[in-house]
Amino acid sequence: MKRIARLSTTAVFIAAIAISLAGAQNAPLGDYARQARKQKGQQAPAAKTFDNDTIPKDDKLSVVGQAPEQTASGTAPADGNAASGQPQTNSDQKSSSEDEQAKKQEMYKAWQAKIHDQQDKIDLAAREADVMSREYRMRAAAFYADAGNRLRNSGAWDKEDAQYKDQMAAKQKALDDAKKALEDMQEQARKAGVPSSMRE
Repeated sequence: MKRIARLSTTAVFIAAIAISLAGAQNAPLGDYARQARKQKGQQAPAAKTFDNDTIPKDDKLSVVGQAPEQTASGTAPADGNAASGQPQTNSDQKSSSEDEQAKKQEMYKAWQAKIHDQQDKIDLAAREADVMSREYRMRAAAFYADAGNRLRNSGAWDKEDAQYKDQMAAKQKALDDAKKALEDMQEQARKAGVPSSMRE
């Protein structure tokens, strides 16, 4: 009798343990599933890996990273991207840099043309001053070579001599002013970033 009582007690005990385990197993499994879903939502997205089969063939592969997220107002943060909030593509960046280069080249050429015009003015003024100086020397040599002419026309020569000297001084001043203007222009071009080869 004791044996039967012991067996029945043991059977009841085992049955109770089995029922409690079965009940306990259902509850944590649901909790575990909910917890796994929460963690999956909180985890950072896994980094994409590419191989020969999964690499995109019709789209560009970005090694820089994700596109910037849009803010609540629907615009991307101000980081130099296009006003639409979309990141600039390589072609947009390339065309904008080409536009900038073209504008710079235009500006360089404009400075170069100005400088060349000024150099032409200097060359012209230098030739005129040189011609006037030679002419003066020839007239002075002719005047001083003839002693009779010197005696007869010394008053007229003095007047002509003063006029020539005034004209030569004016030509020299114009030449100096043109050279100074060229130096100022070259300095302005240097400050504007014009290469030295285009400033000469």
